[in-house]
Amino acid sequence: MTSLISRLSDQFARARQRLRPAPHLERLAVHNTARWGGGADSASQAQLYRQSPWVYIAVNRIAEAGALVPLRIRPRFPQPNPERAAAAPHPLEMLLDAPNPFISRFELLEQTIGMLELTGNAYWFLAGEGGVPTEIWPLRPDRVRIVPDPAELIKGYLYEIDGQRIPLSTLEVVHFKRWHPSDDLYGLSALEAARLAVTSDRAMSEWNRNTFGQDNGVPAGIVAVKDYVSDTDFERIKAEWRQSYGGPQRRTAFLRGGTVEWHNIGLSHAELDFLQGRQAHRDEILNIFGIPVGLLSENATEANATVAERLFIERTLWPKLVRIAQKISQDVLPFWPGAYEAEFEDIRPTDAQIRLDEIRAAYPVLSVNEIRERYYRLPATLWGQFPVGARKQLVPLEAEGSVGSDVGEAAATAAPEAAKSQPETALRELRRWERFALRRQGRIGRRPFHIRAVPDEVAFELSAELLAADGEAEIKAAFASAYARLTGVPEPEFVLVK
Repeated sequence: MTSLISRLSDQFARARQRLRPAPHLERLAVHNTARWGGGADSASQAQLYRQSPWVYIAVNRIAEAGALVPLRIRPRFPQPNPERAAAAPHPLEMLLDAPNPFISRFELLEQTIGMLELTGNAYWFLAGEGGVPTEIWPLRPDRVRIVPDPAELIKGYLYEIDGQRIPLSTLEVVHFKRWHPSDDLYGLSALEAARLAVTSDRAMSEWNRNTFGQDNGVPAGIVAVKDYVSDTDFERIKAEWRQSYGGPQRRTAFLRGGTVEWHNIGLSHAELDFLQGRQAHRDEILNIFGIPVGLLSENATEANATVAERLFIERTLWPKLVRIAQKISQDVLPFWPGAYEAEFEDIRPTDAQIRLDEIRAAYPVLSVNEIRERYYRLPATLWGQFPVGARKQLVPLEAEGSVGSDVGEAAATAAPEAAKSQPETALRELRRWERFALRRQGRIGRRPFHIRAVPDEVAFELSAELLAADGEAEIKAAFASAYARLTGVPEPEFVLVK
């Protein structure tokens, strides 16, 4: 035992001295060679999707909602000319708008997200010439097999159609997958966790159908003829009875020769608590897929539905979109030069007041440009290199000859304090800014208004409100608030000289 510990200690000491390739990949390749994918599971999952209404609703809600969110390609680092960079779309954005001649962007993302929910795996095949993808084809997961590799974990993929196996390289295939706790190569679907609830709900549906179906053997009523009659008379009685009282949907049992008693040994819907059982299965299936019941409940109030929609977007849909975007950034964007990343539009609902309070709390520690980048994804401006209100504190330091004199000089150059000290000048500039904002509302990539006289606090508050403004009325309301912050009254008390 002592010698074993000693040998292990020597191995650990050598491992700490240098990094090495993952030593377990070879063993993983041997382990996974014996298990050839999960095509049968994918087929059964597709069947459950077709036969279970709750699985269909859950997967469709997630897939269609995700396919509606715009996907953008943006630089990882600030660009020297952000307006020119934003004017030209990235080649991948144009490719996603038309992935191949037969499907649209919506259909591509819908299939990708739907397959992830059903099977835990989704695959793209990248086709093209010259080393750059020109087409994207979604692959059916039940036809894809992963070929392990002892050195790189995955050697490639096999796509099997009618017994013919087509080899695909790792460069050509993008594999989206969910986390699986006991599988090295394939993902785990939410449907697997919900399989018991889904099959139980299907069994209850089939029992309900059999109860009311035409093949149900329980008669609607029994006609008992106590005295013995001949076969001819018995058939005549049955024909006359059905002609007068029967029908194709009303079955009657005819018995002759004595008294017959019928005892029901089955359980009724009320005794089985049938509706409550199906509702419990529905809630369990929807919760596993991350669909709040309030989105579908007929008894949900408007407030409950609003909260349910917010939970669906934040806790269910947004993490799935982040997974897909990061995989695209890792496996697809390297085909084009430059440092870019894929990002879905942030659709998470936010509380405007909480967000504004958070931005105000960042005033002392973040510059205006840092706040613009972090909260609004906007490029830097000439007047935003310091925190809000910092230039008023930096200029006196220059007079005292402190270490911040060069910074104070830069701040004074960007916006002279002489102009800042004149309220009338600031009000005039604010009015020009209002006319500028009203003229350029709704334009994409609009140039910023250059601020010289408006105080930093008022300028940044107004900039934040203009970013969220929608329409002329909200723009005017934002400037009315700025006038009030600057003068204490809603409108400036002087007439501008034209």
